[in-house]
Amino acid sequence: MDNTSIITQVTNPKEEEIISCTQDKGAQCNISLKKQRHRSIFGSLFCCFRGYNVEPPSSNNNTSSLPPLVEENGAIQKPINNADFIVPVEIDGTIHQVYVLKRPHVDEFLQKMGELYECVLFTASLAKYADPVADLLDRWGVFKARLFRESCVFHRGNYVKDLSRLGRELGKVIIVDNSPASYIFHPENAVPVQSWFDDMMDTELLDLIPFFEALSREEDVYSMLHKLCNR
Repeated sequence: MDNTSIITQVTNPKEEEIISCTQDKGAQCNISLKKQRHRSIFGSLFCCFRGYNVEPPSSNNNTSSLPPLVEENGAIQKPINNADFIVPVEIDGTIHQVYVLKRPHVDEFLQKMGELYECVLFTASLAKYADPVADLLDRWGVFKARLFRESCVFHRGNYVKDLSRLGRELGKVIIVDNSPASYIFHPENAVPVQSWFDDMMDTELLDLIPFFEALSREEDVYSMLHKLCNR
């Protein structure tokens, strides 16, 4: 593993640690590391994280100082009524409710990807939102590491996930994301997925499982991803 990697290996698989690492220009990033799993598979799967909304509390207090409640790369959504999870998050001393709606078949998808790949959650969302949601979403410990906005590169108004800084061979790395801006540095490593909001009949994650099963047997991801792009 490259010593400059923004992913830090877990030295004690029974402990959850918060590792601080120095980024370019002196910026700091926080990486929450989960229990390490031993796999013989070649690749790493870097996933986006989305599908949650923040509802401000009912109050007459002025909330103009609150950060904008946006998802990755600027998508704003309203609170939802049929949330799978509701997570309290503190923002500037005020508790807000984060409403999470799971995309259909995400549980099956995560479990299968955890069997096939080294999986990392890579999101442009803030850790204070995404980390507690990931605790509820990833019941199986699939995500070996979690990377948040601090680990992204701010480029032309977007938070970009720079795969070259992950300390992995790029020919063995995949990023699954709904936003092309997120992987603009490495489009040849991307498996694009459609944005999802509330269509409970959606089957995209389920439909992708056979493709990832086949891809996991390849020595290099580029040939299959090129075919997928052409299709």
